Amino acid sequence: MTQTLDDQLVGAVAHDISTDQFPIKGWDHVRFYVGNAKQAAHYYSTAFGMTLVAYRGPEQGFREHAEYVLTSGGATFVFAGGVRADSAATLHYAKHGDGVTEVALEVPNVDANYAFAIRNGAVGVEEPHDLTDEHGTVRIASIRTYGDTRHLLVDRSKYTGPFLPGFVKRAPIVDRSKAIEAGIEPKRFFQAVDHVVGNVELGKMDEWVGYYEKVMGFTKMAEFVGDDIATEYSALMSKVVASGTRKVKFPLNEPAISRKKSQIDEYLEFYDSPGVQHIALATNDILASVDAMRANGVEFLDVPDSYYDDPELRARIGEVRADIAELKSRKILVDRDEDGYLLQIFTKPVQDRPTVFFEMIERHGSLGFGKGNFKALFEAIEREQEQRGNL
Repeated sequence: MTQTLDDQLVGAVAHDISTDQFPIKGWDHVRFYVGNAKQAAHYYSTAFGMTLVAYRGPEQGFREHAEYVLTSGGATFVFAGGVRADSAATLHYAKHGDGVTEVALEVPNVDANYAFAIRNGAVGVEEPHDLTDEHGTVRIASIRTYGDTRHLLVDRSKYTGPFLPGFVKRAPIVDRSKAIEAGIEPKRFFQAVDHVVGNVELGKMDEWVGYYEKVMGFTKMAEFVGDDIATEYSALMSKVVASGTRKVKFPLNEPAISRKKSQIDEYLEFYDSPGVQHIALATNDILASVDAMRANGVEFLDVPDSYYDDPELRARIGEVRADIAELKSRKILVDRDEDGYLLQIFTKPVQDRPTVFFEMIERHGSLGFGKGNFKALFEAIEREQEQRGNL
């Protein structure tokens, strides 16, 4: 099967989804509940270079939330804020802070996927039903996953509106055209969602891996345990499940017994439940993206110069498209596996609680997750934890 540019960006593989028991076309959207959706929409427009495309709120007769839909290439985020004290987003925010409540997947047949999932042990949230307006019909259903997160199943093949029925088209918040024309900013800071990482409680990782294998027909793609994913002070365990095309990938983390509190322990404490820890965003020019995001106020984790000065790093990664000095000046990590290499960098948490953050990733053949960078990454996170008094 022919791969698209987006497929190459996210490390997808050729695969006929018609052979899957739970076929998935790809990511549809990620929905966040936030304390102030209007301000969140402005932040992600400015700092992440996203474009506001649709809105739904009280003006459209939707009395519970104000919802802003932003896109960047094939990635779609929805930021929903409660307009009442008892709105679902208001209550979610009071417990968790800003966080992901819904990871939506585009499927060819909502009813068939939902039936398969329920038959194999999924807990249904919404049974299949239609949403309709003058632009057509979207069929949706949803099932539970870890914590207060759910998976929405979406078939929008008969819909031409800006997002979902009830949403209206909105003009962008920020006009970036002059900056793009002047070469100050790239057209897009990222093109697609690469993977979504979930943190679960101690002893629950294998349970959720089994859930995705049984309920959604995913396969285990990778496993990281022991010294692969530990530092002198903290440790965690991680396994990755993925759809047949590898477009949709879910790494699942749990804490491990260690001398001090791990990043997973910190997340679970401050999020007050399992949930989405970070979202990896695929870019075709990580250097330009990071430069633009830094200039717009995004804070990234720091990496010591010793990481780049280590001769073993240079021997291990071989030739990559960017000079080591360029990566060093931006604190971008690099790793190579049997399929190729990748470049990656991680933001600091993007809200007051030390919970959700983002990864920028540029793949060149690699299907991995930067295993060679785990130690440097976790040490960088530990330095942040120590500053917060949470290590």
